[in-house]
Amino acid sequence: MGAKGFDYEHPSEIMDEIAGLTPSYGGISFERLEDGGLQWPCSTPEHPGTPILHTKQFTRGKGKFMPITYRPSEELPDDEYPLLLTTGRRLFHYHTGTMTRKTEGLNSFINREMVQINPLDALKLELNPDDEIRVISRRGEVRAGIEVTEIVPKGVVFMTFHFAETPTNTLTSHSVDPVTQTPEYKVCAVRIEKIPRL
Repeated sequence: MGAKGFDYEHPSEIMDEIAGLTPSYGGISFERLEDGGLQWPCSTPEHPGTPILHTKQFTRGKGKFMPITYRPSEELPDDEYPLLLTTGRRLFHYHTGTMTRKTEGLNSFINREMVQINPLDALKLELNPDDEIRVISRRGEVRAGIEVTEIVPKGVVFMTFHFAETPTNTLTSHSVDPVTQTPEYKVCAVRIEKIPRL
């Protein structure tokens, strides 16, 4: 790519440069790694490496713990929106699925949004595993299938944000944490409506 300083003739030269610039890697060399590996810090060629860090003391001092007071989410369930939606990832896809959804093998496991709902909530809403539903919040609605499972507790539903055709984040709140200003994407109140079969 036209940059200078990358005219290495062997990978050992790269490791030598790292060891020369980073004191905690000072004793690590290509040859020593060939014998089964080393764990940092390993500051000199005689150092055996550090398989377990912090056995006698903390290297960078003890942690500073700050107590915080629990603050509930900005938006909680009520009569109109009785369920709490929480969002996250599934095992077979990553983030918005721009790469993983192009993989046929991964799509064979899950290829569309499936809202996880507790059996007691599914019973109350008269939902069956092959039903189509609308998930509705104060900001919008999306369509999805359902997965009835005890993984989620009663009163909670879980969705991912892997599927562009089911834009889950359009449902979530715009509230932010008062200290970090991090958006509260992960939780909001919703209701579920079954889509009638034609």
